[in-house]
Amino acid sequence: MSITPYDLSIPAFQRGFTALTRLLDKAEAFAEEKKIMPEVLVNARLAPDMLSLAGQIQRMSDTAKGAAARLSGTDAPSFPDNETTLADLRVRIANTVSYLATVPESAFEGAAERTVVLKTRSRETTYTGKDYLLAFALPNFYFHLTTAYAILRHNGVSVSKLDYLDRT
Repeated sequence: MSITPYDLSIPAFQRGFTALTRLLDKAEAFAEEKKIMPEVLVNARLAPDMLSLAGQIQRMSDTAKGAAARLSGTDAPSFPDNETTLADLRVRIANTVSYLATVPESAFEGAAERTVVLKTRSRETTYTGKDYLLAFALPNFYFHLTTAYAILRHNGVSVSKLDYLDRT
């Protein structure tokens, strides 16, 4: 049995968003218990030059959508980065997960060898699909999931490694 790019990406992204949703459940309960506006958490960041919780979730969404599209040779939907509440972030997550569910496994045929060109503000990088997935997309996705977890934990939300691993 071989592991395909689909196997490595779509289920991993879906599982990450499930864990993230549970982290947001705990954030919402924490805000209610402590009588703080949930938007405080939405706008929280670990350092002044880092993205907020909302920004971390937006980048997770963009990374998952972009990876699915680049590896399957299809187009990803574009979502504006305008989430300001936990409810908005939940919608973003739900929309991303819904999109991921529409990308058929068969579209990943040949994805490991497919040429992926990643354009950023400062440069353009060309990868094979395999290298893009393993060296960029998955690490980037988990970086933002980890940072979202750390923002919540840093702000007092009672989350643990098991929450991050979606094993609670």
